[in-house]
Amino acid sequence: MQYRTLGRTGVQVSSLALGAMNFGAIGRTTQDEATAIVDAAIEAGINLIDTADMYSGGGSEEMVGKAIAGRRDDIVLATKATMPMGDERNHRGSSRRWLVKALDDSLRRLGVDHVDLYQIHRWDPSTSDEETLSALTDLQRAGKIRYFGSSTFPAYRIVQAQWAAREHRLSRYVTEQPSYSILQRGIESHVLPVTEEYGLGVLVWSPLASGWLSGAIREGREIATHRSTFMPQRFDTAIPSNRARLDAVERLAGVADEAGLTVIQLALGFVTAHPAVTSAIIGPRTLDHLHSQLAAADTVLSADVLDAIDAIVAPGTDLAAHEKFDTPPALLDPSLRRR
Repeated sequence: MQYRTLGRTGVQVSSLALGAMNFGAIGRTTQDEATAIVDAAIEAGINLIDTADMYSGGGSEEMVGKAIAGRRDDIVLATKATMPMGDERNHRGSSRRWLVKALDDSLRRLGVDHVDLYQIHRWDPSTSDEETLSALTDLQRAGKIRYFGSSTFPAYRIVQAQWAAREHRLSRYVTEQPSYSILQRGIESHVLPVTEEYGLGVLVWSPLASGWLSGAIREGREIATHRSTFMPQRFDTAIPSNRARLDAVERLAGVADEAGLTVIQLALGFVTAHPAVTSAIIGPRTLDHLHSQLAAADTVLSADVLDAIDAIVAPGTDLAAHEKFDTPPALLDPSLRRR
């Protein structure tokens, strides 16, 4: 396992991080299975575990808390808030009112008195940067969080938040958690240059592109992954963007074979090769999934292999741009761009 400094914090984290989104109802993972995955990840050298309040309605945090009991100080523990936690309109977002309650709820579910990294799951356009940063700064000073970061923020919002922290003399975001894979490289043209400029740690999610780069999806095979059962439109190869992904996967499989690697090793080695990336978050649903991903812990891709990947999916290119999560709201809601 490789270790890297998380931004400018001085905290050392593993180049592969364990994502717990599949713990609980989402991944149909039991507590015993989740604990076994955490045990194996820690044994392999992973020291960063990432979850969120909304994963399985809080169930993921509860499972993580039980799995790390007795060894909390050996774990860099990260969670997130902002996404809806029920139908109540104020049980979501980035207001001080909600973040204070959301963090207390997360600490209770995790069974800890603090988290190392508290992340704003999505930019909340209805809340000012000053409001959010002020609340996070106070929670940090209270000892409930050590650091805080953003997740899936557009590049311009990352910049704006850094300037707001400076202007109001508040603590700043020290990490960003964007989606990044060989098939979705758009952040190379805007987000990653900004994170490098401001010295942010970068924890990338979906490095296997929702399973497209797991090795299970190939030409001529029925697509029957866990994700495809509840998001079929993302895997329908009659849709041009999905057809483009499948064509790219076939060519990437050839590159992996020639290099003596699995597609998973190629995919994870690619994202961790970028100098702006600190860790790739893997989200195994089973121990077998975890072991296949841990095989990439020491994968270092040669320049020739990286060039071959560039020839298949050009730098800065998203093969499914409509699936991006950092699109400005006005591009999605006509009422925000028309009077």
